[in-house]
Parts: sequence; C-alpha cells; structure tokens
Amino acid sequence: MTTMGDRDRDDRAPGESLEDVQEMSGTDLTVYEAVAALNVAERPATVTEITGLAGLPEETVRHSLDALVGGGRLVPSGESYLLGPHDWGLDR
Repeated sequence: MTTMGDRDRDDRAPGESLEDVQEMSGTDLTVYEAVAALNVAERPATVTEITGLAGLPEETVRHSLDALVGGGRLVPSGESYLLGPHDWGLDR
C-alpha cells in the first residue's frame, strides 16, 4: 500500500500543500531533514551540502528544494536554504 509520504515527488498535484508532513514525499522529507541537520545555529545549507548529506542527485535536490520553498517549509537565503517557520521546537 502506498501512502502519501511514499509517493514520488513528481506525483504531487500542482500547488499541493506541504503543511502536513504526511503530504511530503520521501524525497522532500529527506531533503528537508538534510537542511534541518545543516541549519545548526541558523547557518544556511548550500545545495552541495544538502546533496551530499541527502545522497541524492543534484537535480532531484533542486526540484525538491523548489517544492519545499513553494510550500513554505524552507526559505532561500542567497544560494542557500534555511528552515521556514515551524512550531515543532523543543521546550526549554
């Protein structure tokens, strides 16, 4: 059985919301997690770093980054990326 999270990123409907993490493809989730891991101290993550950490081809990463930016999950910072607004922070 294929779930929404298992779908290939190219199967996403145009304009499909990324608000629900279950709507993210496996590729988008992998890229998002790579950006999150690289955003230590809010340092932007470059495409090269994301590609290396995610273990995906650059074209695939760039396509996913575009989708994640379009859905508000990531924010471009020059040629790099930061996490977009989220409410899943740790309580201190």
